[in-house]
Amino acid sequence: MKEASSNLVHLSDYQPSDFQIESIQLIFRLFEEGAEVVSSMTLKRRKGALVDVIKLDGEELELRSVKLDGKSLSPSEYSVDEESLTLSGLGEKAEIEISTWIKPQDNKRLEGLYKSASMFCTQCEAEGFRRITYYLDRPDVMALFETRIEAEKSRYPILLSNGNPIDSGELEGGRHFVTWQDPFPKPCYLFALVAGDLHCQKDRFTTCNGRDVDLQIYVDHKNADKCDYALDCLKRSMTWDEQTYGREYDLDIFMIVAVDDFNMGAMENKGLNIFNSSCVLAKTDTTTDAGYQRIEAIVAHEYFHNWSGNRVTCRDWFQLSLKEGFTVFRDAEFSADMNSREVKRIEDVNLLRTAQFAEDAGPMSHPVRPASYMEISNFYTLTVYEKGAELVGMLRTLLGAESFRKGSDLYFERHDGQAVTTDDFVAAMAEVSGRDLSQFKLWYEQSGTPQVHVRSSYDAAAQRYVLHFTQSCPPTPGQSEKQPFHIPLALGLLAKDGTSLPLAQANGERTWVYELREAEATVSFDGISQEPVPSLLRGFSAPVKLSYDYSDEQLLFLMANDIDGFNRWDAGQLLATRVLQRLVANIQSGERPVAPTSFIRAFDALLKDTRLDKAMLCKLLMLPTESYLIEISEVADVDAIHEARESLRKALAVNLHASLLKVYVDNHDADSGNRIDGEAMAKRALKNAVLAIMSADSGAEFTSLAEQQFASASCMTDSLGALSALVNSGQRGVAETALAAFYSRWEQDAQVMEQWLAVQASSQHFADLDKVKTLMAHRAFQLSNPNKVRSLIGMFCNQNHTHFHHVSGQGYSFLADQVIALDDMNPQVASRLLTPLTRWRKYDEARQQLMIEQLRRIYSKDKLSKDVRELLEKSLPD
Repeated sequence: MKEASSNLVHLSDYQPSDFQIESIQLIFRLFEEGAEVVSSMTLKRRKGALVDVIKLDGEELELRSVKLDGKSLSPSEYSVDEESLTLSGLGEKAEIEISTWIKPQDNKRLEGLYKSASMFCTQCEAEGFRRITYYLDRPDVMALFETRIEAEKSRYPILLSNGNPIDSGELEGGRHFVTWQDPFPKPCYLFALVAGDLHCQKDRFTTCNGRDVDLQIYVDHKNADKCDYALDCLKRSMTWDEQTYGREYDLDIFMIVAVDDFNMGAMENKGLNIFNSSCVLAKTDTTTDAGYQRIEAIVAHEYFHNWSGNRVTCRDWFQLSLKEGFTVFRDAEFSADMNSREVKRIEDVNLLRTAQFAEDAGPMSHPVRPASYMEISNFYTLTVYEKGAELVGMLRTLLGAESFRKGSDLYFERHDGQAVTTDDFVAAMAEVSGRDLSQFKLWYEQSGTPQVHVRSSYDAAAQRYVLHFTQSCPPTPGQSEKQPFHIPLALGLLAKDGTSLPLAQANGERTWVYELREAEATVSFDGISQEPVPSLLRGFSAPVKLSYDYSDEQLLFLMANDIDGFNRWDAGQLLATRVLQRLVANIQSGERPVAPTSFIRAFDALLKDTRLDKAMLCKLLMLPTESYLIEISEVADVDAIHEARESLRKALAVNLHASLLKVYVDNHDADSGNRIDGEAMAKRALKNAVLAIMSADSGAEFTSLAEQQFASASCMTDSLGALSALVNSGQRGVAETALAAFYSRWEQDAQVMEQWLAVQASSQHFADLDKVKTLMAHRAFQLSNPNKVRSLIGMFCNQNHTHFHHVSGQGYSFLADQVIALDDMNPQVASRLLTPLTRWRKYDEARQQLMIEQLRRIYSKDKLSKDVRELLEKSLPD
């Protein structure tokens, strides 16, 4: 391995900028061959700073001219290199004018100003603004922006930027201009510009104080009929934020633009949100129910950023979770209020346990507030976002809803217009509640997933039930020793008749939040007349791995009786995991895997329980994924895991055929096919869940059902559900026919084609490596489009475990080839694609060596990006 790079940025080295930029006027002159950018900045030296030199960030810019205080500078009067422009001789105040030339049409990194098809657009978070002009590209430099955009009117009739439009007019040569002014200071990562020929869907929203706001969504003209749902989501988000957090929108206009080529899901640029098209365009015949819910969450997330991220922003990029964790928590609460709270919690925890816990246990493990980074783009992680949201949720649990709301009010009021830290956020919560949260802040500073082990004892004579807790956290890179965390554990006790017992510690309530602070602790419950079954970590009240030695009978009991919906589901998952692990052991020892009758009966009872909410039942019927089983394995045997899960699916399909078929028929409601309300979505989810199970026994009856659903589907959920079932049934001819029909109908719709690619790439029954390579040559795939890369290559390498991890190592070589190719084109996408190879420690020695070999091959590439280099240096063995 090469010597590790020392080019790290450390939180401990943070210093405020010697200069602040009070205001900036930007002129963009857009042409087909490039763009001229003229920036005029007013700077002020920070009080106490003595320097007269400023170093402005800039990458891949052609510098044309520089003026300082009105004087044109010659090249000998400034210093410029590949990453910066340095000027000297600045006074207390300075005026700097810089003219640069850039080529957006050649920008395949999709950072800064670039072209997506015929549209100019920007992505400046985290450090993309330096690819537009020379600037202090850091979040604690907040300036007033005024932006003038000039372009050919026939090609680019729509010219957008942040804030409110203040001027427009015609120019010579068929060109025109629009000037935008943002009345609120912002960091440059929130700057946005769009120029194109776009359809605009309009609506209005009246705020709680009676102010009218224009709402506008801009899309390609072909997508004009896919805007209504996002507009509805936006209005519901605005109402919810007023009612729940007291936050009112502050500009006259709120705009969203849909862009096909985009590295992220969406971006919260002040007043001008730019969205990946897949996260905003919706229509029932092209968008699944999961797609609708994703759009609802992302529209809300980006809108909520107007306060938690824009009005109050990050001091530095180490504080990224200050805005992202808080806003993920806010959008999760919004989605829970709009839909099923229990189902939403299950979905969030599934993601945490499968992917974020894996991140915590891998080479890129880092605290929610990292201590250092080489490339900040690598830290847009599940740890920062999802685990960061869990930290906010724990604060609300510890403080209570009323104090938490007071804390958020204080935070927004105290820091409005400022760039602050996670410490400032926690301090506001501590102040209003009077709580000492110093130990809680370890969640921001320590990496890894805490492990909580629980034992119980019962003294019948004393009628005392005791829970014994121990907590620990395994070593992670750079942190071998951990201090005890402050962990809120919501728990309850169930009597033998299934009722939840009132708890004295909770003033007679059935759920009590115990605050575990020590490495070891004991809690006693008196007056308990019979030994109860504990219900632990209700609602997943903390992001920990909790272990308790439940018997299978106790898990079945919790599945049937727990008042906490999340824990009912969790008991079922734990039981299913145990069954699958036993089947894996059988396979490894050469025995035939046989599903236990008790589990099949429990599954049948769920299918026949008409009291269950359909959305919740759908979650209860889903077996743990292969990805999760790999994550919890000490050494993952991917082939045995796949065989075990498939054998269990087939056992359920064969033994419960009649019950599955009845649920399918009862929920096959043609009249609700294109409705997107909760009841209709739940029916479709349940119907397609049982169809997926039935595909494991792919007889003539299943094939007929799936083909009929595919042919008659009036919405994408049912169409894709049937297509997925056929593709995963192992009937290749039937699957190929359905895939061809699906492609023929939807080949002109980019977002649907992403789903078409994904359903094939993720199927271990259908797509081997040769099939994936064939799809890469298909006209539906473009390596330059991040969505297509994620849908095909990402799905294959992250979900198609048996083929990606084939003993030949060809899957690893294939992924390395794609990372090398993408590194020169789009390093952000390349680094995110690399993750499966970095988890080599999970597998057997032979696979480990094959994966390490490919990591080293990537590392030997000339001109390796910082994005990929950082992951490799943290992943390769010493």
